[in-house]
Amino acid sequence: MRRRRLRPDDPQSGLPFVREPEFEEEIPIPERPRPRANPRPRHTERMEIRIQPELDFSSSPDDRAHPQTALVPVAGLMERRLAGALDAIFLVFAYAGFLGLFRSLGGELMFQKVDTIVYATTFFLLYAQYFFLFTTFAGATPGMQLRGMTIVRLDGTLPETRQLLWRSFGYVLSGATLMLGFLWALWDEDHFTWQDRISQTYITAAMPVANPDAFEVPAGRHTFAHK
Repeated sequence: MRRRRLRPDDPQSGLPFVREPEFEEEIPIPERPRPRANPRPRHTERMEIRIQPELDFSSSPDDRAHPQTALVPVAGLMERRLAGALDAIFLVFAYAGFLGLFRSLGGELMFQKVDTIVYATTFFLLYAQYFFLFTTFAGATPGMQLRGMTIVRLDGTLPETRQLLWRSFGYVLSGATLMLGFLWALWDEDHFTWQDRISQTYITAAMPVANPDAFEVPAGRHTFAHK
C-alpha cells in the first residue's frame, strides 16, 4: 500500500507523526538611515532670567554734593538754631497779632477739635508764607539776617531765584513733616537740612564769593535723603 505524498498546499495532516515541511520566506528589512554627523558641534548657550532686578544702594563719592570752598564754610548748628529760634518768635508774634485782629473783628476763639485743626492749618500757612517771601525776595529770613548769615550756593556764590524757590519748597516740606527736615542736619555729614539738599544751597556766616567763575559747580540731583 502506497502512502500519498503530501503537497505543500495540503491542510495539516491528521497523523501526528507526519511533519509538514516548513517554508520560510526571508523578508528584507529596510535599513534605517544613519544620522548625518554634524561637522560643527553645537554650543549650549546659557540664558539667565532674573525676575527681580538687583538693587544697588551703593553711592559713588560724586553723588552727594558738598561745599566746594573752605572760604565759605557751613554755619554751625548752634548759630542756625539761634536764627531758627528768632524766626519762631517772629512767627508766634505774627500769629498772635492775626488772632487778635480776628477777635477784634467779632470772631470768637474756641478750643474744640475742629477749631484746633483750623488754628494749626492757618499757622502752617503763615509759616509757609513767611519762609517763602523772605527766602525768595530777601535771600535770608529775619532770624538769619540778625545773626549775620546768608544763603549761598555750593561754590560759595549767591544763589539764583530758581534755587531760592526750591529752598522755599524745602522749608514747606520740612514743616509738613513735623520739622523732620530740620532735624536731618543732626546726622547729615555736612550738617545739611532737607532744604539744603533740595536747593543745593546752604547757610553760612561768611562773606559769599564775589567771582562766580572761580569755582565750577557740577550738575547735582535734587536729593534730600540720599544717605
